[in-house]
Amino acid sequence: MPFGRLLTAMVTPFTEDGALDLPAAAELATYLVEEMDNDALVISGTTGEAPTTTDEEKTALLKTVVEAVGGRAKIVAGVGTFSTAHSVHLAEQAAEAGADGLLVVTPYYSKPPQSGVLAHFRAVADATDLPNLLYDIPHRAAIEIATDTLLELAEHPRIVAVKDAKGKLVESARVMAETDLAFYSGDDALTLPLMSVGGVGLVGTSTHFSGRAAKQMMVAFAEGRVDEALALHRRLQPTFTGVFATQGCILVKAGLGVIGRPVGGLRAPQVEATPEQTEAFAECLRKSELL
Repeated sequence: MPFGRLLTAMVTPFTEDGALDLPAAAELATYLVEEMDNDALVISGTTGEAPTTTDEEKTALLKTVVEAVGGRAKIVAGVGTFSTAHSVHLAEQAAEAGADGLLVVTPYYSKPPQSGVLAHFRAVADATDLPNLLYDIPHRAAIEIATDTLLELAEHPRIVAVKDAKGKLVESARVMAETDLAFYSGDDALTLPLMSVGGVGLVGTSTHFSGRAAKQMMVAFAEGRVDEALALHRRLQPTFTGVFATQGCILVKAGLGVIGRPVGGLRAPQVEATPEQTEAFAECLRKSELL
């Protein structure tokens, strides 16, 4: 477990005028570590609206979170883009700012061949001494990290883990069997199924609310208390899935408002949740005994 068992992809707080809200970021990070029991936080990931924050904002946000909770949790910086050169730049910037690891998503939109995917990830991994967590999410990136590519990437000493949002458990099981890569679920609801074939943890979105219980579920399974883990999985399922009724960042921010921890709005093209969406997600939290 190079990054612990539970990581949350933290939303990025904004002020009323859309500026970065660093005090709110420090407060949210502290809540996620102290109350949700996170072992690590992912900063500037998809849920953090990374496509709409500048390089300078990413650095300021990362430094703020490192200062707030860096001694108590690992801080993983999202640095992946569709440009290899820009991703390398962000990796170097994150290392200098104090990150403990890097989340690197498959280069999206341009749809490079697997040889390009391989070269992209190797270039980013070569750029710093930090461990790399590959993010395999074909429904956003338009391409997957093919199984044979993962097997090759596993040979790189700084590529240590995969955030698996591909949903192909048979292929993931093969990679886990043939390599030392640690697999973290990138889909909250598939955490327990992934652990059943060798996964080690979760990089979650709903874990802004479900984190402590989700960690209990994973620990119970790892310790052989399968019935307890299954009961927790079933209890949390409404929240695991409900947070994705629209984009995760939208409902996380709405839900944080519901529990009295508002973190501001979203940057376009994302939009705020409607009252109906907010109430529907609040009902998911109630069904999961989280509200």
